[in-house]
Amino acid sequence: MPTKNPRVNVVMEESLYVTLKELARRDDVSVSLKARDLLKEAVAEEEDAYWARMAAEREKTYSAGKALSHKKLWKRR
Repeated sequence: MPTKNPRVNVVMEESLYVTLKELARRDDVSVSLKARDLLKEAVAEEEDAYWARMAAEREKTYSAGKALSHKKLWKRR
């Protein structure tokens, strides 16, 4: 049966595969679904780390004197 979702083949160490299988069994899901869920979590963590770095960089150049207040910003529109 064809699927709409793309597929990925992954090569991993035996110990990682055993752990993945155990986690899937524990959660009563397929190995494929467990791998997908773990990848989704990892991507979310990477995105969070990226935006935290971007915020830290922007914070270095923040100047309260140059910033617009909420009130001033919404009056200008």
